[in-house]
Amino acid sequence: MSDRDRRRVRAAVLGSPVGHSLSPALHGAAYAALGLGWWRYEAIECDEAGLAAFLDSCGPDWAGLSLTMPLKRAVLPLLDRAEPLVTEIGGANTVLFAAGQRLGYNTDAPGMVRALAERDVGTGASGGPRRPGPAVILGAGATACAALAALRGLGERAVTVAVRDLGRTAGLREAAARMGVEARLRPLGAECLAGARVVVSALPAGAADGLAAALAAARPGPEVVFDVVYHPWPTALAAAAAAAGAIVIGGFDLLLHQAALQVELMTGRPAPVDEMRRAGLAELSRREKAACAGGAAGGPA
Repeated sequence: MSDRDRRRVRAAVLGSPVGHSLSPALHGAAYAALGLGWWRYEAIECDEAGLAAFLDSCGPDWAGLSLTMPLKRAVLPLLDRAEPLVTEIGGANTVLFAAGQRLGYNTDAPGMVRALAERDVGTGASGGPRRPGPAVILGAGATACAALAALRGLGERAVTVAVRDLGRTAGLREAAARMGVEARLRPLGAECLAGARVVVSALPAGAADGLAAALAAARPGPEVVFDVVYHPWPTALAAAAAAAGAIVIGGFDLLLHQAALQVELMTGRPAPVDEMRRAGLAELSRREKAACAGGAAGGPA
């Protein structure tokens, strides 16, 4: 993408709720490091009902959008074209505006692969590829589908998927079929962790807390635990995994790497990952301090 004659360029993250998003801090830091002072990125509240109208309102000054829940699936019929990964997963978290078209991408799955690779998961001693499994995914939503694609990309062809409601797995089962991956569905419980080398929790904050004790007691326990939650951190599951000596990867790592890929798509330049990481961690620290100060003053903790 060109610098568009240095006219103001806009980008944003859409979702509902979206006020808590770290994306403005990450993308803003990237633009600053890349010298793109005329680029602006913001968080905009938008639900499924308002998505079509918002996309219609985006003019030539818009570079792209990051999408969070509940828009990743809702956007699909509103796209002109989508990369094959979007179709396989059944969701797009990125819209790129180019040549008058809306192009859909999914950076969640490759973002997970980057986060795992950063900790040498999925690579052998010589740096070549190595299957990370046996693997277990907790949850069956859009992020779980992205995790399935990430594990498929690392060589897994069969993955255990543990869910709270076996009746709400149609989307994941369809995604698994498109990917050519066997999804072995199990009820969410302590027994689903048996024999797992890699555990990816794609559940909301608090939903996996009940498995922390089972993970701590597992012999052998998982070698890698990837929890997509980034606040509050550490989660009970992550803390138990760390105490057991596992490699622990958090939701911040996923958020960072998927955002870096979005920056590269929107700007056409390599993402300054180190600067983005520092800005994101600084914003998390600022929020934690503000929450503590509010609690001390009698406000919400």
